[in-house]
Amino acid sequence: MSLLLRNRGALLLLMLNLFLVFTGIGLVIPIMPTYMNELHISGSVVGLLVAAFSVTQLICSPIAGRLSDTLGRKKTIIAGLIVFAISEYLFGAANAPTLLFLSRMLGGVGAALIMPSVMAYTADVTSVEERAKGMGLINAAITTGFIIGPGIGGYIADFGIRVPFYSAAVAGVIAAVLTFLILPESRSVEKRTAANNEKRKKQPLIKQVLQSYREPYFISLIIVFVCSFGLANYETIFGLFVDHKFGFTAKDIAFIITFGSIAGAVVQVTIFGWLLNRFGEKKVISTCLLIASIFVLLTLAVHTYWLIIVVTFILFLSIDILRPAIGTQMSKVAEDQQGYIAGLNSAFTSLGNIAGPAVAGVLFDMNLNFPYISAALILFLGFILALRSRLSAPDPVQMKVKNNES
Repeated sequence: MSLLLRNRGALLLLMLNLFLVFTGIGLVIPIMPTYMNELHISGSVVGLLVAAFSVTQLICSPIAGRLSDTLGRKKTIIAGLIVFAISEYLFGAANAPTLLFLSRMLGGVGAALIMPSVMAYTADVTSVEERAKGMGLINAAITTGFIIGPGIGGYIADFGIRVPFYSAAVAGVIAAVLTFLILPESRSVEKRTAANNEKRKKQPLIKQVLQSYREPYFISLIIVFVCSFGLANYETIFGLFVDHKFGFTAKDIAFIITFGSIAGAVVQVTIFGWLLNRFGEKKVISTCLLIASIFVLLTLAVHTYWLIIVVTFILFLSIDILRPAIGTQMSKVAEDQQGYIAGLNSAFTSLGNIAGPAVAGVLFDMNLNFPYISAALILFLGFILALRSRLSAPDPVQMKVKNNES
């Protein structure tokens, strides 16, 4: 029996956890306008709230990755779910911007604790051949949460504007209890003890990020940043862009984003593993980056509703394949540092999520088309880097010899 089938229950529980977390994150989308009016906060403050989440996730992700290696995946995941539940409760109870910022910052901490641990757990319980399928399932749970979150938030808000956040808090607590009762620890005590003795544990975030250029997976980390920057750049001003240029309504925008996201989730669950096993991570990553850069530019050239839907659909689909492909590639060279590398992965993602919207906003004020031109250039740069990258999974025979020698 394969490792994936043997650990199917554990992966399903992890998928549930991520689904709950990212559904909770998505709840904020339809409710923020009402919150802005109730608490008398400006659009710039809303932008800072988004940045606050990404900044705390950035700061905490490498630390959380190391905790995952030293304390174990299960404890770190449970801690993240509890912090997430607290953050959602605070957001629902907030009556001032200060509490909203505290809530979003705690949300970033919770995401930092959960994401690297879940990715590392998936790597622990899958073989190299099954890794792509496992990562695809995990990313499908994330994508599905983003799809369903706004819809659930809008529906539950009919019972009260704060009810969706209280519901997300309860769901987080339930997920934490289920994880505590059901999920087995995937990392042995011996491996945790060995990781605890590593010098790298004591390195601060800045030093970890700055020294990551020495690692064989550094180009992949840069591609992670490029991907996050380009996508965040694109998504941040997408609504403004189609509103200003084509007069699209909120329903039009929601349909386009949801349609693309659902397609991405279907691909991740069904043929993602086959794509990576058939063509390899490097070809899939470079192809997706090239397609994304081309279709970002095509967004500037099309003018009809259905052409925009087609272009956006292909763009989102390429990004939905790209993200788990990069995670799979790095996990195959991580060896016993799965949590640490997953933490760096999350940190570089956060860097892109911070820089992308900031740059997009400035460029949008200068010219309507500038954000997409910059996003296309950045994604094309990622394509060049992917072609030049020599990162590949270690040879199984060499790994066996290395393990015997050690």
